[in-house]
Amino acid sequence: MELDAAILSRIQFAFTVSFHIIFPAITIGLATAIAIWEGLWLKTRNPVYFQLAKFWIKPFAITFGMGVVSGIVLSYEFGTNFSRFSELVGPVLGPLLAYEVLTAFFLEAGFLGVMLFGWQRVGEKLHYFATCVVAVGTWISSFWIIVANSWMQTPAGYEIVDGRFEVASWMEVIFNPSMPYRLVHMLLAAMLTATFVIGGVSAWYLRKNRDLAFARKGLSMALWAALVLAPLQAVVGDFHGLNVKEHQPVKVAAMEGIWPETEAGAPLLLFAVPDMENETNHFEIRIPKLASLILTHEPDGELQGLKSVPADERPYVPLVFYSFRVMVGLGVLMIGAALWGLWLRRRGSRFESKPFLLLMTLLIPSGVISTLAGWYVAEVGRQPWLVHGLVRTMEVVTPLPAERVLFSLTLFVLTYSLLLCVYLYFMAKLIRKGPPDMTRLEQHMIGVNAPGFALAWVKKLQRDVVEN
Repeated sequence: MELDAAILSRIQFAFTVSFHIIFPAITIGLATAIAIWEGLWLKTRNPVYFQLAKFWIKPFAITFGMGVVSGIVLSYEFGTNFSRFSELVGPVLGPLLAYEVLTAFFLEAGFLGVMLFGWQRVGEKLHYFATCVVAVGTWISSFWIIVANSWMQTPAGYEIVDGRFEVASWMEVIFNPSMPYRLVHMLLAAMLTATFVIGGVSAWYLRKNRDLAFARKGLSMALWAALVLAPLQAVVGDFHGLNVKEHQPVKVAAMEGIWPETEAGAPLLLFAVPDMENETNHFEIRIPKLASLILTHEPDGELQGLKSVPADERPYVPLVFYSFRVMVGLGVLMIGAALWGLWLRRRGSRFESKPFLLLMTLLIPSGVISTLAGWYVAEVGRQPWLVHGLVRTMEVVTPLPAERVLFSLTLFVLTYSLLLCVYLYFMAKLIRKGPPDMTRLEQHMIGVNAPGFALAWVKKLQRDVVEN
């Protein structure tokens, strides 16, 4: 079989971006959770909050490092594997990616050292400020990346001069039609990812009957977060779907498995086997008219199908179809877990129910998997377009020898697989080790020779002794 450099370049980018997105999906939520715990500790002086922040800051640091390392590669791949694309859209995407580096990455990097290593070297207010800055930095970073991606999905504010995209309005470029929906959807996905990582690890500790105060507080807060975030994500997802229907109807047709040029009263397919060659579905399990009801809010609403465009303008339907169901299915499972947790909370048995704790443990990777599935829906669903309706992916691939692309792809697969194994090993090691012992943590914090937090605590103890 003859190797195709273009297909290999696309596989390579798909692999590297899939690997990368795992880590921001975790760090955005973890950074926010750490800031919340540290703030609660400063307000209440409940040492369990401090214990939560001290424990989760190490997994955050490892995950953040992995995200930085894997993310740098992506910008280089635009130049090496898709050089024509860089020439065409550089005036638009180049500044957006630069803004991400200047406003977010430098912000995070500047305060990350204080957050990680400043517990006993700076005052408590300054340390909390650094933690909040890092958390906000992850949000700003997400903003600019989503802006760039959303512009490729729903381009706006541009003009084409001498065959290149030029910016006509930065406001329209940044606030393109799909950006608000994608940004909120992605941020909620990141929050849910971290929520179920925290909740699942806490449930694992409870199943092992260890670090009970730490685990109970972590699980309880995760369940409250899931109870709010999971249903909210479903609502946002509905609005996002309506936006996609308006601007990328073929993607929606692939998500729903709709083949006719137009279909009124389209059913919701719970399962099917899409057949692109024969332009039909096999083994359908359907709910009549529900897809039309969801997407048009009318049971007999009309939806555009895949046959409305030529075959070479359709995405790879099976991957989009199944990825969408994985994302939605896990979202429903998250909502179910949150509601089950609420029911157990009212019964006072959320920390003792073994089936529930097992479910929460199994759901640790659910946020990552659903985020990846959603990413496949978004990115594969817009194919064959790189800039929707304007630039085809196959037209901008660098004409490299297929053997070289295969070599680099093989190196990426081997290297990233090794990195993932190392990452999982150290994460598992940190989890097995558990949170810092409360007694040792308090002794460490109130040491007479320790500056920063410890010194502040000692002064407070001295004041209490004098006053009493």
